[in-house]
Amino acid sequence: MVTKAIFRKITKLHDDLELKINEVHDDDQDMVKVAEKSLIIIDESVRKLKEMISSHHFETVAEEVYFFKKLKPQFISKFIYYSTILDLESHKPNAGDKALKKYYEAEQEKLKNFYIEQAEFYSYYRREATYLDHKIFVRNSYDLKMKLSFGFYNFDTSFTTSHDHLIARFIATRQIDQYLKKQLENLSKTPNGKTLSPLVWSASKVGLIELVYALYQMRCFNGGNVELSEVIKFMEKSLDTDLGNFHKTIFEIRNRKQGPTKFLHLVSDHLTQHFMNTEGE
Repeated sequence: MVTKAIFRKITKLHDDLELKINEVHDDDQDMVKVAEKSLIIIDESVRKLKEMISSHHFETVAEEVYFFKKLKPQFISKFIYYSTILDLESHKPNAGDKALKKYYEAEQEKLKNFYIEQAEFYSYYRREATYLDHKIFVRNSYDLKMKLSFGFYNFDTSFTTSHDHLIARFIATRQIDQYLKKQLENLSKTPNGKTLSPLVWSASKVGLIELVYALYQMRCFNGGNVELSEVIKFMEKSLDTDLGNFHKTIFEIRNRKQGPTKFLHLVSDHLTQHFMNTEGE
């Protein structure tokens, strides 16, 4: 079978795989079960892919590079992704949100370490460089001077090159990172779906309104091309607070006996005192 015909079959195989995985997601919300079912489907597809390629002779180096650099990683990345999700979700702590947040953040740190470890090749991948492709994406053609996987000699050389697995890991790692971010985002939401701010305004709300209004009058937001109500809403959402009837509060600030800039003077005095106390440090 000519390579172009095989590539068409591979494209259809991948499209069918994605449809089946989407169906699994539609049928089940439990990510452990979703991952288990998806892995069975992916394994079947990868076996078919291997059967098509293992004994196939590519007519050109470019065709072989295209398969191992672009096509195969699309399948293997899915296997890596769902294997990781299965491991993540089946071993996560049965504890409160704080412990779960720490767990997911530790997993994010592992991803960062992987990128650091593979920084050189990741740069090659991100730059879409090609000058090494004939060595690292062609079977039985690799450079021992390059950094190779410890398990490289255990790979099936009829279906593996030295670096196609890393491409699959890059793709999967990006998806895993997105998954972890989503889980952390969900943990930071209240039962009403609101995102909790990590910052809490601990001074008076009148002081916050005075500060925001002063910045608004100085045209510090959007060069002055914004309504005060929009700025107030942004502050309320960012700090998860309710500033109430801010128009009434501003009126009271303007007319209070001790002057309209009580809070701003307090901020100024504290900052000045801080710099005086830290002189010479």
